This record gives sequence, C-alpha cells and structure tokens, in this order.
Amino acid sequence: MSAFAPCAVVEGGPADLDRVMRVMEDSFDPCFGEAWTAAQFAGMMPLPGIWLSLAKQDDKVIGFGLGRSVLDEAELLLLAVNRDSQHQGIGRSLLNHFVDTATQRGASKLHLEVRDGNPALKLYNAAGFVEAGRRWKYYVGRDGQVYDAVTLEKRIGS
Repeated sequence: MSAFAPCAVVEGGPADLDRVMRVMEDSFDPCFGEAWTAAQFAGMMPLPGIWLSLAKQDDKVIGFGLGRSVLDEAELLLLAVNRDSQHQGIGRSLLNHFVDTATQRGASKLHLEVRDGNPALKLYNAAGFVEAGRRWKYYVGRDGQVYDAVTLEKRIGS
C-alpha cells in the first residue's frame, strides 16, 4: 500500500461491530488496557448522540472513530487505525470527520482522552487540541505500570 493511500470515511452502525472490533484488536496494544470489549461498544451504539465513522479502503474497514454529542459539546470516545495502515493520514481523516460531524451537530467544544505517552497525542495536538487536565494513574498496564489519562479539548465554531 502506498503512503497516504486514499480512504473513504463513511457512517457506520451496529452491523459494523465485528469489523470495528477487528480494527480495535489490531490497533490497541493489549498491554495498556485501553481497548473496549464488544459488549461495551455495542452498549454505546444505541445511546442518543452517538455516531460511528468508518475509514474504508477497497471496501475494507481500516479504521474507525466513535463520537458522542450532548448539547454544545462533543467527545471523541475512540479512534483507531489498523497497524499496517497507520502513518498514512487515515487517523487525521477520521479526526477531521469527527470535528466536521460535531460542528454539524452544533458542538462548540470538543473533548477527548488519551493515555499519556500514546503516539496519537501528536495527531491531536497538531489538530489544535490542548491539554485540559489529567486523570492521574488512570490506566494500569498488564505489567502493573500506571499511566495518566490526558484530557484534551478544542473550541470550534464562532
């Protein structure tokens, strides 16, 4: 696959759970305990304000983003890209789609949370997200090492 191969970002739904879980299992390192279970993911899908975006390449799901909006705020709950498709702009496409969708839903403030040290922090910072706080020792790795959760925010719109 060539660098920055094009992908389409489309809306997904509950029927895409198996494909989303394959991406999640591939992209989230199990040693950090960040991935959701299928039951957790399925439990979020019917809630008000939830939307799922899929990054597809040749009809294969290679990434996804899960967002939630409440009133004038939106939260990026999950963003994942298959390991062999990372560093090709797909995460950026999903993040941009999240921002666009949140804007269309009337959000003026965006939130997300990420493990301190996660390489995705560079993507979020480059997109204008700034640190708003920390949850100290939030993630516990398989080896017992603890990691802070960094909460990020971004204001959008007027």
